[in-house]
Amino acid sequence: MRTTLRTAALCLPLLSTVVSADPLTLERVFASPGLAGKAPIKLKFSPDGTRVTYLQGKAEDQKRYDLWEYNLKDKTNRLLVDSQALFSGKEELSDEEKARRERQRIFGRGILEYTWSKDGKALLFPLNGDLYYYQLETGKSKKLTNTDAFETDARFSPKGHYVSFIREQNLYALELSSGKEIPLSKDGGGTVKYGMAEFVAQEEMGRMTGYWWSGDESKIAFTRIDETPVKEAIRNEIYADEVKLFNQRYPFTGTHNVDVQLGVVSLNNQQVDWVDLGKDKDIYVARAGWSEDSNVLSYQWQNRAQQQLELRFYNVANKTQNVVVTESSKTWINLHNDLYFLKDKQHFVWASERDGYKHLFLYKLNGQLVRQITQGEWVVDSLKAVDEKQGLIYFAGRKDTPLESHLYQAPLFSEGQVKRLTETGAYHDVVVADDAKTFIDNASSVNRPSSVSLRQVNGNFVTWLEQNKLDDTHPLTRYAGDLVEPEYGTLKAEDGQDLYYRIFKPKTLQAGKKYPVIVNVYGGPHAQRVTNSWRGKNLYFQYLVQQGYVIFQLDNRGSFNRGKRFEDAIYKHLGVVEVADQIKGVKYLRSLDFVDPERIGIYGHSYGGYMALMTMFKAGDYFKAGVSGAPVTDWALYDTHYTERYLGHPDTNALGYEQSAVFPYSNALKGPLLIYHGMADDNVLFTHATKIFKNLQDEVKPFEMMTYPGSKHSLNGQSVQTHLHQTITQFFDRHFKQ
Repeated sequence: MRTTLRTAALCLPLLSTVVSADPLTLERVFASPGLAGKAPIKLKFSPDGTRVTYLQGKAEDQKRYDLWEYNLKDKTNRLLVDSQALFSGKEELSDEEKARRERQRIFGRGILEYTWSKDGKALLFPLNGDLYYYQLETGKSKKLTNTDAFETDARFSPKGHYVSFIREQNLYALELSSGKEIPLSKDGGGTVKYGMAEFVAQEEMGRMTGYWWSGDESKIAFTRIDETPVKEAIRNEIYADEVKLFNQRYPFTGTHNVDVQLGVVSLNNQQVDWVDLGKDKDIYVARAGWSEDSNVLSYQWQNRAQQQLELRFYNVANKTQNVVVTESSKTWINLHNDLYFLKDKQHFVWASERDGYKHLFLYKLNGQLVRQITQGEWVVDSLKAVDEKQGLIYFAGRKDTPLESHLYQAPLFSEGQVKRLTETGAYHDVVVADDAKTFIDNASSVNRPSSVSLRQVNGNFVTWLEQNKLDDTHPLTRYAGDLVEPEYGTLKAEDGQDLYYRIFKPKTLQAGKKYPVIVNVYGGPHAQRVTNSWRGKNLYFQYLVQQGYVIFQLDNRGSFNRGKRFEDAIYKHLGVVEVADQIKGVKYLRSLDFVDPERIGIYGHSYGGYMALMTMFKAGDYFKAGVSGAPVTDWALYDTHYTERYLGHPDTNALGYEQSAVFPYSNALKGPLLIYHGMADDNVLFTHATKIFKNLQDEVKPFEMMTYPGSKHSLNGQSVQTHLHQTITQFFDRHFKQ
């Protein structure tokens, strides 16, 4: 989570003033999640803005979450719903829900999701496959479903009269007053799914649902997907005591996607009105939702090449539709969630990267552009709120620095200055109340774990929701004095663009001593590593620094939050400019008198694992040892939406696919290499690892490997994380310290 605001009266004690009593150890880093302090998640305002609710782990069990609240009326912070009061037994998840949680990066037990009713009088909890309805007035819960089947993706209808959910691949609505269930689809099952997001929608488009209520509760828009065209592959998951085989329909790049339809079903008679998506069926339904007019459904149509995105409005009453906004690109279009319909029923806000940076635009409902709200060589992260009465819009962005996200305010209808509302020197992850009067500020910096405060929209402090103060009771305090502050800087890429880096080095450098360096890399799209924010991985870096290593991170071209030109450099040829930029970083390291140029290694996971392989294979003179975690090795094995976004279709860019794989370069491996992978990974399949294992063996290239039975892509779990980082540390120690 993100944290502390540096206001003079309320700032945390400076880390430099804390005397360390004990150096960090790997066991403490990964066996003590409390080192980061209490970390509330899923922070929300109640619909009336009088409560702030959030999930927080139990004192005795940090991984079991309960629902807490801060009540703005009586200014009290308290437990609102104990998860064990809803369900106290062992939780069993369906395979579909396990996969859904992995894609959402949701880990834990108890209450992990919750929804407010619009009137703010009730809450809905999905737990252990059933649904629980909780009334605030009585403080009692009611179990709405009690079936062997697993109910998922549950939510209130807009007026709170119904609860909707998915069961056995069909869409249902449940009338709360009577308890009557209304099946809104019936033939779901097998390859057919109603109201559910397909694999690439969940994994690559950031769309976790496939249905949307109209504001008047009379109908629901939904997707119907048929996976029949998707080739069935046998995927194995290797566990310690068994091997599970799954017949999974996985859309490998260049192959067929699901057939998708978009329909609108009436609650009264369950009749379906199908939306005409056009003659081209090989497309994506990227987003959908209703305007303020419950007869107008908006949806975002994206072509297979992802170079055209159309915002379309479909009128249910007269069965007509029109394209309101068209975005086009010679490379690809990034999706966003920043469509907002104003209550005046005349305007909407839309985000676009048409000028090279993501900015906000105001449109009329007929598609006429009114004005560009924000502009400049910086990016908007996301739209947070609109205050129509005051004519103001609130958004998160990077106007001051790409290393920190801040909350900003700008005029909605007229020209005017953009105003920053959060303090610099920290990274702010914010939630703004619907009435735009208050916001939750989750702020952190590189060595300061999350503190969460409630603030007025002008930035004035109201209260702490979780101060996370580094006092005598905080588990991090005893180590805080040894934490080093990284140095930040920029280098120039070959095309003149700035590359941001940061470097962690031992607190006291011995004169004349040369230190080994570990370059930590991700390097892929939609990610950024060089920020002024707290990440759990920072503690591992601090541990390595205490062991005598220098840690270096550089965000190469292709990474996020720097504008489209910065990203577009990787189009149709992966592993080229990324490697060139990382070499640029090593050349800088070699210029430092405390760096040993013969002991510079690289370590990364996922796309970072791919980068570790590519740099070891293509730049072995610069990178002397490497650790590659869960790497993509062959882009032909990855999915359609992600891979084709950056490499195009394999039929039109066969050479790009071949040259972007790791195999053409593996024979050039010089230094020691460790590859690790989770053996139940359903994202970057374990096949990626076995292919490079066999390739290196055929070329008689020695390497080391570590595999984790039962682990998915994130390799979640305390013991697995501790073992993994012990393995990484010992690998570099063997090759750089002996």
